[in-house]
Amino acid sequence: MLGFPGVDPSDAAVGARLKRWREQRGMSLDDLAVLLHMSPEETRRAESGRGHLSTAQLGAATSALHLPLWALVSDVRAY
Repeated sequence: MLGFPGVDPSDAAVGARLKRWREQRGMSLDDLAVLLHMSPEETRRAESGRGHLSTAQLGAATSALHLPLWALVSDVRAY
């Protein structure tokens, strides 16, 4: 498919975790987008792995969802 950016596996993993935690916390995508200073479309792309979250956005996401940082970057608890 020409014209579509590829999906980075690490972005896809972070995005899947972000979506899983957001849904478990009962937060809407629109509410999370506001907290991340992103549009809902940018947040959707991040959750699908087609967008990259900056370090600041990862920090904002963990804060908004009341998570430790490792929860978005790994499925294994790390301290």
